[in-house]
Order: sequence, then C-alpha cells, then structure tokens
Amino acid sequence: MRSLALLILLTSSSLLAQRPQLTAEWISEEGAHVAEVPQTFWLRDGSAILYDTRKPEADRTFERLDPSTGHREPLVNAAQAVTSLRSLQFGSKTPSTIEWPSSFDLAGTKAVYVWSGDIFLLDLASSSFTRVTTTASEEKDPEFSPDGRRIAFVRDNDLFVYDIAGRKEKRLTRDGSASTLNGTLSWVYWEEIFGRKDTGYWWSPDSRSLSYLQTDESAVPESTFVSFEPVNPTIIHQRYPKPGENNPKVRVGLVDVATAVTHWINLPGKPAEWTLRIQWLPDSQQVAIETLNRAQTQLDLFFADAESGMGKHILTESDAQWVNVHDDIYFLQDHKHFLWASERDGYMHLYRYDLNGTLVNQVTNGDWAMASSGGLPYWVRKAVVGIDESRGLVYFTALKDGSVERQLYVVKTDGTGLAKVSSERGTHRIVMSPDARFYFDSYSNIHTLPALQLYAADGKLKYTLATPRPEALPEGIEFAQLSTIPAADGFPMPAQILKPAGFDPKKRYPVILHVYGGPSAPSVSDAWQSQTLFDNLMAREGYVMVAIDNRAATAISKTLENTLAANPAVSETADLVAGVRWLKSQPWVDGSRVGVYGWSGGGTNTLNLMTRSHEFKAGISGAPVTDWRFYDSKWAESLVKQPQDHPDVYESTSLVNRAGDLSGRLLIIYGTYDDNVHPQNELAFINALIAAGKPYEVVVYPMRKHGFIDMPAKIHRDKAMISFWKDNL
Repeated sequence: MRSLALLILLTSSSLLAQRPQLTAEWISEEGAHVAEVPQTFWLRDGSAILYDTRKPEADRTFERLDPSTGHREPLVNAAQAVTSLRSLQFGSKTPSTIEWPSSFDLAGTKAVYVWSGDIFLLDLASSSFTRVTTTASEEKDPEFSPDGRRIAFVRDNDLFVYDIAGRKEKRLTRDGSASTLNGTLSWVYWEEIFGRKDTGYWWSPDSRSLSYLQTDESAVPESTFVSFEPVNPTIIHQRYPKPGENNPKVRVGLVDVATAVTHWINLPGKPAEWTLRIQWLPDSQQVAIETLNRAQTQLDLFFADAESGMGKHILTESDAQWVNVHDDIYFLQDHKHFLWASERDGYMHLYRYDLNGTLVNQVTNGDWAMASSGGLPYWVRKAVVGIDESRGLVYFTALKDGSVERQLYVVKTDGTGLAKVSSERGTHRIVMSPDARFYFDSYSNIHTLPALQLYAADGKLKYTLATPRPEALPEGIEFAQLSTIPAADGFPMPAQILKPAGFDPKKRYPVILHVYGGPSAPSVSDAWQSQTLFDNLMAREGYVMVAIDNRAATAISKTLENTLAANPAVSETADLVAGVRWLKSQPWVDGSRVGVYGWSGGGTNTLNLMTRSHEFKAGISGAPVTDWRFYDSKWAESLVKQPQDHPDVYESTSLVNRAGDLSGRLLIIYGTYDDNVHPQNELAFINALIAAGKPYEVVVYPMRKHGFIDMPAKIHRDKAMISFWKDNL
C-alpha cells in the first residue's frame, strides 16, 4: 500500500515537472500553440479534410473524415510525399513533413503549394509532388478551378492558368507591370478591403472564366523605408495612399480561359472610388460587383452581364458616417433570390431580395447584430455560415445572447423560426459543410482552451475531434473574470479583470489597462485569449490586468460605432477614462499606480488617454497612429473624411499637436519597416515630445513590420514591457 502511494506521488510529481514554466520565451514559442485545434476543409461531397498540428511532425498527415460515421482515414502517405518533394531539389529547405497547402481542390484529390516563389502540386492518392513552375519570377496566389482541372496563379502581376492534365500553362493577361496589377492587390486593398488576403481574381462556377481586378497604382504616392543592409542601405518603396491623396484606380475584367480575351465591366452612374467585392452568380452568366464612394457613405450593388459587360444597378446602402464592408451576400439555387446583410436599422441583419433588387423580406431583426465568430480580421464581417435551401434555413453567428459571446443560430429565409443552435456559453467558431448537414465548432470560453467538435446541424454533438489541453499550460494560470464597468452616462462597458493568485481585497494593487478601442473591435470576449498568458506574467509580479471596451468597440451595433465619427479620440477617451475612474474607486486599486498600453489602434488610444487625462502614471504605446494624415486613406477617411474638407478635425485629433499635454511616463515601441502604421507616426510624435521637453523611452525593432513574427523580437518586446512596468509602476 505504501509502495502504491509512493508510486502515485512520484507519478504526480513527474507530471507536474513536465508542466512548462511561464516565461516570455515560453509564451512566444510553445505558448503560441496551446490553443491550436486541427485544421479543417469541407469537400464538395460533404466529407472533410483534417490536419492535426498537435501531433508530432512525423505523425502529421491529411485525413478524410466521414461526418456521418466519424470514420477517419489517411489521405496521403506523408513520408512518401516528403521523399517525392525532396527529389525535386528546389532551392529552399525541404519541409520535414507535409504542411497545410495554399489550396485543395473541391474533390479532395490534389493540393497546391508555393515554395521559394514556385508552385508545386501534390497528388494525394499517389503521395507524389509535381513541380508546376520553374521560373526566376515569383508565382503566388494559386487557386484550383471549381472542376479541379486547372490552377490559376499570378506572375509578374499577370494572370496565368495551368492545365493539370496537359501540364501546360497559359498567360491570360499581358499588361502587368510595377504599377498595373492583374489579379493581385495593392497594399490598401489587401489590408483594408480584403482583410489581408491577396486574392484579386475569382473563378466562375463553370470553370470557364475568371473575374479579376486590374489595379492602376501609377498615381498613388510612394512611401519609402530604409533597410540597414547591406553596406549601402537599400531603399524600399511602397504605394500607399494617405487621406486626400490619389487612391488606386481599379476596374473589373472577365477573361475567358479558352481565348484569353478580357471583357471589361461597364457600370452605370458616376464612377466609384472603391470596388469592394466581385462574386459570380451561380449560372456563370453574371457577376455581382459592390462599389463605394470616396466619402464611404454609399455602397452600390450591381449585376453585370458576363458576355456584354454591361452592369445593372440592384440596390444602395447608405450611412451618415460610413458603410462597413461585409461578405454576407449569397445567391440561392432557385436562381430567383439572394441574401444580403445590412446595418440600415443600426444592427447588422440579413435581408432577402429578388434578382431585380426588390426586397422580399427581412430575415433577421431585433436589437442585436449578426457577427463573425472568428477566423477573419474584425473589419471584414461574415456571419452566415451555412444555408440549407431544401429546408429554407440560414445558419449564422450573432451577439443575440450577449456582446462578449458568439453563438450559432438558425432562421428560415422568410424570417420565421429563429432558434439558438449552440448551447455552451462562450465563443463558437463555426465552419459548416456545403450541404449544411454538419458543422465544425472550435469552441472556447475565457477559462477554457479551444476544443474541436463535430455537430449535426440541429446542434447535436456527433464527435469530439480535439479536446482542450489545459495540461499544456504552466501550473497556476489565473483567468480573467468578465464584468461590466459603467461609463459616465451609465452605459455598461464590457470588461475583464485578471487578478493575481492569492488576491487580497484588503490590499491595494497596481492596475494595467489593455486597450484597443476601434470600431467594433472588442478586446473583451468570452473566448480563450492568448493575452491571458502575458497577463499572467504581469499578475505574478503583483499587477491586476484589465481590459475595457468603450461602447464603439463592443460590436453591439452600428449606432454605437458611429459615436466615433465626430471625434474618435474624444469618444473613445471619455468612455475609457470613466472606466479607469471607476477602477480607482475600488478599495483594492492603488489609484496612484495605474498604467495603460495597447498596440496599433490601442497604441493610439494609449496616447489619447495620456494626453487627454491625468489618470495614468505610465503607459506603453505600440505602433500608434499619431496623426490621421499619416495613415491610409481607406481607414482614415471612414472616420474623419478628407483633410481638405475637414482640416479642423485633423488638427483636433492629431496627437502630434497634443504631445505637450503628455501625462505620465511613456514607452514607445515600433518597427522600422512597419508598412501599415508608418514610422513617421512615432517620429513625428517623438519630435513633438522633444520640443515640449517631455521625457520618453523608445524601443525600436529594425526592419520589423506591424505585427512581429520572429521569436527574438517578440520575446525582447515582452521583456522590455515587463521591465518598463517594474521601473515605472
């Protein structure tokens, strides 16, 4: 008995010893993977491909899942595929295992990859690779045709297709250049309109044609960056439109694969400033095109005939401040109707139209909004996850049961029968099968790491494919508690508060507020957050870590978003300052030691808070926009319009002008190759601090962009932040 007890004790001690230590290094390395679940891809026949990165590299392979039976079987011999790839002897280091590809064909027989700027094709059945291209130029953005017979791709800003059976490529456009882009996107379109996805072409459903964007960037001003390498530094150029400057000019082309002839779309009315979306109708005879005016207050939807190129106006959406981009347009197989999302009543809801643009009915309604459940940048909205046309059902995610959750709902296309499908509180990231019979749910909540489960469409659990992995976390991880904090007018702002282990309400703790604050960009959510790991590092140093969403950031409604329009800095700051003052009224908060930090928009709000209030002893501002004149035209003009029309707004929102009002110790962090928020933002603000005699600290990361991706920089940044807080809070 004593031996058994000793064995249990030794086993327990061994398991505890295997738990990782919470360090900045672990967070950036292993900690970045603790929330991973298998990747999934639904095939045309209703089966799915799984790829589990939790497994050791040697054991990873693609599996086909039958959702009806739960049967899983390997689709490829991974070791044989790697051997095949090595035999091709390409320039970069050969992967040690097969990886998730750029694209699968819809039949699940082939996968396409890009390595070292060349395209490789994997035949899953034979576990063998074929090299598609061998050129000095870089190929990118490969995509299978719907019938799986061809691959489209971009080379030197021109469109090509590759015939898989014939092993021949064909050039579809011939005027690509440094400033003329065919089927690939300019920076501002890549970032702000298509959500950091460089796909500027779309296959027709019948696989015979491609629609594509042709972009003329020749009139867009250039920004430059200076690399410290080689001996004589390299100058890097970027086409980047700033408020009031020339934007890229785009037009929509339809190119026939057989003839390589392009027909240009001709839309009626005044030319638009932005082309937001291009989508084929199911019959391949028409394309839907969405456009936006320069003020971003009017969005128009057109249908264009694929043969003549002539467009017909279908509907208009308008908003006094700006119209958001969304991906919720769906053409029904009855060839008579389509579904369309709109915020016309202040909330994102779904509407059904006939193909002439006549409203048939509102599908969803109420004082709540449809919302994306994850997987996309927050500024690209996509809430519908599946449509079962045989039963007239639409599945979507929404905030109906609370703004910090993402739940799955179903409703009939006539607007009746609304019902909740998911059950557990928290966030359900849904990927539904094409026939809407099953869905994958990557579920988590603020205390629970993600799991991956397969459900039937009625919400009944079929199989658990991956469970949460709390054992991968360091021992003693604390979790935030969700709450609300009142704004000055009583508005309940979502908040989360993470307290140190052994928290004593009779003691007074320093508090650090994490902010973002942008429109419909919540920091508070009932979901697993990687931020939890860094917050625990700080909590172990005795800090209380807090996040608060000002009302415009909650995603509750477009009405609340629009409170940013008159003066974003004032609206965001007023709410967040009220939240901080509430915190200072709590007996466990040391009001003399409150800090604030954020990145990007959060870096901007950090500076707003520190120049428009005296509530903070210290703050860290990462990659902040300090003057809207320095940011890109699409985003800045949605909030503050063009500077030539509203110079007073640009002056009043400029943080450069407010540098002399800085209150508290400040650390600024940025990368010198930030092609999103250009370094001139930090440099202009720092120069103004110098002129005002204000002290500051700065940590600069050579040639890093807006989001750091290399481990050394991530680790160094976290350590620099921790050191700053210890010294100044």
